Amino acid sequence: MFLRLIGYLFGIGAVFFLVVAAGVAWYVSGLTGGLPSVEVLAKYEPPVMTRIHAADGQLVQEYAHERRLYLPIQAIPDRVKAAFISAEDKNFYQHSGLDYVGIMRAGLQNVAALSSNGRMIGASTITQQVAKNFLLTNERTIDRKIKEAILSLRIEQANSKDKILELYLNEIFLGLGSYGVAAASLSYFDKSVHELTLSEAAYLAALPKGPNNYNPFRYPERAIERRNWVIDRMVENGYATADEGAAAKAQPLGVKTRIASPHIFAADYYVEEVRRQLLQIYGEKALYDGGLSVRTSLDPAMQVMARQSLMNGLIAFDEDRGWRGPVKNLPLGDDWGAAVGTVTPLSDVYEWRLAIVTAVNKTEAEIGLQPGRGDTGKLLAERETGVIPASEMKWALGSKRSVDNVLKVGDVIYVEPADGKPGAYRLHQVPEIEGAMVVMDPHTGRVLAMDGGFSYAESEFNRATQAQRQPGSSFKPFVYAAALDNGYTPSSVVLDAPIEIDPGFGQPMWRPENYAQKFYGPSTLRTGIEQSRNVMTVRLAQDMGMPLVAEYAKRFGVYDNLGPFLPNALGATETTVMRMVAGYSVFANGGRQVKPTLIDRIQDRFGKTIFKHEERVCEGCDADGWHNQDEPVVTDNREQVLDPMTAYQITSMLEGVVQRGTATVVKQVGKPIAGKTGTSNDYKDAWFIGYSPDLVVGVFIGYDNPRPMGKGMTGGEVAAPIATEFFKLALADKPAIPFRMPEGLTLVSIDRRTGMRAPPDAPGTIMEAFKPGTGPADTYSVIGSSDGGTVSSESDRAIMSGTGGLY
Repeated sequence: MFLRLIGYLFGIGAVFFLVVAAGVAWYVSGLTGGLPSVEVLAKYEPPVMTRIHAADGQLVQEYAHERRLYLPIQAIPDRVKAAFISAEDKNFYQHSGLDYVGIMRAGLQNVAALSSNGRMIGASTITQQVAKNFLLTNERTIDRKIKEAILSLRIEQANSKDKILELYLNEIFLGLGSYGVAAASLSYFDKSVHELTLSEAAYLAALPKGPNNYNPFRYPERAIERRNWVIDRMVENGYATADEGAAAKAQPLGVKTRIASPHIFAADYYVEEVRRQLLQIYGEKALYDGGLSVRTSLDPAMQVMARQSLMNGLIAFDEDRGWRGPVKNLPLGDDWGAAVGTVTPLSDVYEWRLAIVTAVNKTEAEIGLQPGRGDTGKLLAERETGVIPASEMKWALGSKRSVDNVLKVGDVIYVEPADGKPGAYRLHQVPEIEGAMVVMDPHTGRVLAMDGGFSYAESEFNRATQAQRQPGSSFKPFVYAAALDNGYTPSSVVLDAPIEIDPGFGQPMWRPENYAQKFYGPSTLRTGIEQSRNVMTVRLAQDMGMPLVAEYAKRFGVYDNLGPFLPNALGATETTVMRMVAGYSVFANGGRQVKPTLIDRIQDRFGKTIFKHEERVCEGCDADGWHNQDEPVVTDNREQVLDPMTAYQITSMLEGVVQRGTATVVKQVGKPIAGKTGTSNDYKDAWFIGYSPDLVVGVFIGYDNPRPMGKGMTGGEVAAPIATEFFKLALADKPAIPFRMPEGLTLVSIDRRTGMRAPPDAPGTIMEAFKPGTGPADTYSVIGSSDGGTVSSESDRAIMSGTGGLY
């Protein structure tokens, strides 16, 4: 009976086991039915940040929804891998996805923890974390844990251990907005993973359990404790010696947070324009998750020069108009540092600091400088003071002479350390006037530098690419280029005399005038452009026909469709600084079409080039080595939009603008420079576009809401000096290279007044370049001597805001 009882109980147990097993199998099969395929891991492309680089390789900016740099496992140092394995899964390379010993140990410890109210622990392997992070959700349920275990076994069967570890180390969130060890290394220590010390690697490995719990700024003691625990595990597992571990634990955390993103001084407008273009071409997902590597044409040194020149010019213009008042006035309270700390400074004007006036008398103002902020964002306790003597704010005093008539206690102002005067500061104010500068390589269209305003922090509006303004007389070279390309010569004579244009439809008669409101009689084209004669330009455009001028404006890329109306010959239609600089680049490069670009090359996350600006063909440039073959020849396949000889003739005439005309201030550069000034009606826009043989610079100055800048504020007065300062800096160590004259041109000595041939040593002569088959006129003739006074039938739609270009 005992044996039968045993057999009976065994049978019942077997049946019960089979029923339970069947139930478990049915339950598990229900869970596995909807599980994702582990094959997606092989095709996984995590969101990776897009990185923008300058032309010299410097990192300029990063864009990402998740800050991540994906590193293959071979590129991750063994020390970093050891730290994470020790902290998260010491048996990673031994188990098959689930650490059964670890599960039993965690289960026993958790049972003990329940009875003693202790800390619960988990037993998830790295493989399980990969399954959860990549294929499942974070819900805390039994179903999810079972799915996780099943997927972990499948992942181990389908992938190598190194591949699983690679996915884990690149996907995991480690705080400070960083995903993966590469991004976290930059965020916490501002260094590559290859530069991490044992202590630093251990701290990163301490973060997966809860980055916020071990924040180095909020909970430094807790962070050090967790780091030291990881170091002990590394020593225990044989990845570090006891002495190395002790030395690492004795070190401070050493967290040196990187700023929110890399930054090249003065390049904010440039980088934002690149971001806009990438967004427009590739879309938001590719920009923020696609891992693009973008090499721009930005020259960091030249960008600083451009920013310095434009900033100095805007400040000088603004200070000439006197003091407008402080940023704001605040009560000092018990702590003036806290008071001034409430004001947000212009973050990109590094030379200036905010300060608050603490006392003032007739001869000076005492100030307290805005305190800096620590890593946590709190104001530092240190307080700095200084003085603004009357000698450092003369521009603001004007006729008032007394400092206390200008500044009051509590005024929040901008200041800059005074040269050679310790403790003394110079008073500043943010200019109302704005401007832009573009620097371009005329041979490639690469934008080397661009500044779109005084401060990007104050206004993100880019006046180099987004502001549509009247170029005034800086457009005239395109009119003259059309003429020289179509039968006129630099010595052709045009009448500078009063002219009346009837626009029709009852509109008032248009009588264009010169800047000086005088007329100078017959003058050569060279004289007309050097002295920026409006009436001559109108007569020339009328003689050629405005449709031809509009066609050339389109060829140069200055306008897409310029209205064929005579006022447009004087720059009456709006365009951008970028377009004007691209147009002048055609003169500088010998007539080749220019497509301006801020981007040299774009590569995808795998290193494949998906865009490059360079379209010229170079046969043989990819040779593995030199085997006595000829040098490769670069074939320039860009469109020739202007005769090279015409380009040189215009360049020679624009050199005359600098030497004798409206831009003589540029002579201070001391090297060959050609260029043209421009000013719109009522002095609302001031321009200078100029170039050396290998560099084109465009400057625009004007108020954002166009209004007169003041009588005499012409392009030669306010824009040309800014370009002059830049050219001095950019060409300081460059030889004085003359402009390249094409073969076939003939230099002939002519009389500058009449355009007729003259002896070389005669007074008032100049060497003028003539194309083959052309030369000075044998008889004196004047274009426009018989006043037609008519224009095209479309003239009723002509822009009648005034003369367009002034000077």
